[in-house]
Amino acid sequence: MQPAKIAPKDRLIVGLDLPSVTAAEAMIDKLGDSVTFYKIGYQLAYAGGLPLAKQLASSGKKVFLDLKLHDIGNTVARGVESVARLGATFLTVHAYPQTMKAAVEARAGSGLNILAVTVLTSYDDSDLHAAGYRLNVSDLVATRARQAQSLGVDGIVSSPEEAAALRKIVGDKVNLVTPGIRPAGSAAGDQKRIMTPARAIASGADYLVVARPVVEAADPKAAADAIQAEIAQAIG
Repeated sequence: MQPAKIAPKDRLIVGLDLPSVTAAEAMIDKLGDSVTFYKIGYQLAYAGGLPLAKQLASSGKKVFLDLKLHDIGNTVARGVESVARLGATFLTVHAYPQTMKAAVEARAGSGLNILAVTVLTSYDDSDLHAAGYRLNVSDLVATRARQAQSLGVDGIVSSPEEAAALRKIVGDKVNLVTPGIRPAGSAAGDQKRIMTPARAIASGADYLVVARPVVEAADPKAAADAIQAEIAQAIG
């Protein structure tokens, strides 16, 4: 799914960061046709969410499995093969060269797109330095983006703050997927590098991942519709 061919409504990915399949199914019912793309991460995946991913894909929804795989190449490859059989559209892996190479090779022939996670949006320069990295956030993101593109990765996950710089690096053939999206007036929570939907689109993001501002809203459908409208206006 290349950036130029993305349907506007598919650009919003709602994170089902919920504790159970029952809660996720209730949220999906509330959102109805306002949302076409869902993210399932650790919390829901480990609570029985993988069968739900397959069910959503079978019903025509798009699914982003945010599992951030990182292991020896053979282990990553076998995991990617299993995820491809679920019918997911996106799967995240950490942007280490061996991991990305194994994932890209293993998804060949399927409809699965591999996304490389550059630097988590909860990290800033001091967090990287505490973890032993000498590079700052922007330099490490750029390095990993170049490696991802050379290895044939389909998309890159990064903060919206890096979207404009990344677009210059990877051009228009690699999808940019940005978490850390907060509509105006929303709480930042534990995110340190955030942006509004309109600013993220203007900066070059293709897909916006939004969880708490939707699933914790008093009216989740209205919240999703408002973000969709902001995306459409930004594209238009």
